[in-house]
Amino acid sequence: MLERPTPRVFTFFSVLPDDEKGAMLINLAASLAASDHNALLVDACMTPSIILSRFGGVAVATLLDVARQERRLDEAVRMVPEGFALARLSRKNVSAATHPQASRLAQIFDGLTEESDVTLVNGELSEDDVLPVPGMEMGEIVVHMSTNPSSIKAAYVLLKSLSDKLGRRPFSLLVSGGSDEEAQVVFANMAQAANRYLAAQLHFMGAIPADEHIRRASGQGRTVLEAFPLAGATIAFKRLADQFSLSNLTKGTYGMATDGASLGV
Repeated sequence: MLERPTPRVFTFFSVLPDDEKGAMLINLAASLAASDHNALLVDACMTPSIILSRFGGVAVATLLDVARQERRLDEAVRMVPEGFALARLSRKNVSAATHPQASRLAQIFDGLTEESDVTLVNGELSEDDVLPVPGMEMGEIVVHMSTNPSSIKAAYVLLKSLSDKLGRRPFSLLVSGGSDEEAQVVFANMAQAANRYLAAQLHFMGAIPADEHIRRASGQGRTVLEAFPLAGATIAFKRLADQFSLSNLTKGTYGMATDGASLGV
C-alpha cells in the first residue's frame, strides 16, 4: 500500500442520474474555489455529460489530444467563471494497459493534479474495467448515492463491482437527498454490509440535503452557491469544501484519512 501525498484526487462514481451527479461535481468544485482552493474538475466519461454541456459542449480539446501532440495543454484546460479549472480526459475509451498514449496521458494528468490542491474526477471505468490513469486509483474512489432504497441497492451493487475490478481498497460515500441523520444511517448500514460481504472499508464523506435550489440554480446556468447563498445545499457544499483544507487532512493509504471519515466529516 502506497501513501498518497497531497495534492489529492477524488474520482466519483454515481448511481444517480447524470444531471444530479454533474450538478454535485460543479457545485462542489465551485465551493472549493470559493474556499480559495486551486480546484480542477476532470470529466473522464466517454459519453457527453451535463458538465460538458454546462460549459460549452463537447467541441473542446481533450487531454488525450494533448498526449497525441495534436493540441496544446492550454487548449484542453480552461478556467471557468466559477473559479475552477476544467478538463476532459478523452472522447474515446483509454486503456491504461494497452493504449499507445496511456503513459503520456498519465503524465499529463499527474502534472495537472500536482498543480491543483484538489482534483475531482467524473469517473468511468475503461472497457477493460480499470481506471484510465493510475493517478485516479491512487486517490480516493467516491460512490455518490441517495437515501432512496433503490439507490442504496444500486450503490451496493456498484461497490461490489468496483471492489471486484479494482481489488480490495477503501471507498468513500457521499449521500445526496437526505438529512445528515438519514445519511449517517445509510452509511452505517452500507459500511456494515461492505465490511461483512466485500471485506471493504467505507468512509463517510458527507451529506447534501434534498434542496430544490440546486435544480433551480442549474436551470439558470449557475451554481447554488452563486444563485442561493443561504440555501441548505449551499451550506452543505461549503461544509464539504471546508473539509478539503490541507490542514484538516490526515494522510493515509490511498490518500484516505485514517480516522474513519475520509474528510473528517
